[in-house]
Amino acid sequence: MASIETLDVRPIDAALCEAVWPLSVEAGWNQNLADWRFMLGAGRGFGCVGPDGRWQASSLVLPLGRKLAWISMVLVTKERRRGGVGTGLLKRCIEEVRSAGAVAGLDATEQGRPIYLPLGFHDLYAIARWHFDEARDEVAAPFGVTLRAIGAADLPRLALYDRPLTGMERPAVLAHLALRQPGRAWIAEDRAGGIVGYVLGREGRMATSLGPVVADSEAIALALISKAASAAPGPFIVDVPAAHGAVRSWLEKQGAVTPRGYMRMTLGDAKGLDDASHVFALAGPELG
Repeated sequence: MASIETLDVRPIDAALCEAVWPLSVEAGWNQNLADWRFMLGAGRGFGCVGPDGRWQASSLVLPLGRKLAWISMVLVTKERRRGGVGTGLLKRCIEEVRSAGAVAGLDATEQGRPIYLPLGFHDLYAIARWHFDEARDEVAAPFGVTLRAIGAADLPRLALYDRPLTGMERPAVLAHLALRQPGRAWIAEDRAGGIVGYVLGREGRMATSLGPVVADSEAIALALISKAASAAPGPFIVDVPAAHGAVRSWLEKQGAVTPRGYMRMTLGDAKGLDDASHVFALAGPELG
């Protein structure tokens, strides 16, 4: 089994996004070059190369404030799997997070969770990944709530609204998504002009990802999801905390299927991160 000491771990910066992108393509994941470029620019990447100079493994730490960092993109090519490379890179990421005095968070697949538990990670809540082709039924906003497109001037307010409801400090993530796919970026406001919810989205290699969706209520969240999905054709993926039954019911009526799930986990306690009551869709396992 490989260890951190024996692995030839190298940094991965944004200039290398095209070189590491094949790792997620081989794994069948949805990230495109824009995702890799943003993640490596906003976070810290680490990986290993083979004798031919091609990247054989990757990992990423994305800071979400001073006290929380997201670990993701732990990928290993088929020929390097089962040799401890992925676990070694994961431990390197954990060291990075701990040295910064932060708590590590991640979204674990069913295959990954047994690896994370012995390292001290604990479960927060279950997540279902839904796939659907189109929004057949548009949901009207509740009485007194209006939806409108997000503009650049809304971004500071959006970050302030998001932070206490998600436990994350992610203004850069929100700004990137809002400006990257403005047709999927909608804000919900009450009669006084206060924010009561928002939805963002991004194009992926295979499908458009809808999320994050954060809102005061599930009714507002449903109106936002259906609005974003109706803005342009799919297919779509959306990662929804399992507790939100009304969202699940609406997705099933759209013909959505959920072939896989995740478990949100942390290594330590992160204030507010375990409360999914206002989080109706995630930014994705790679963004938190």
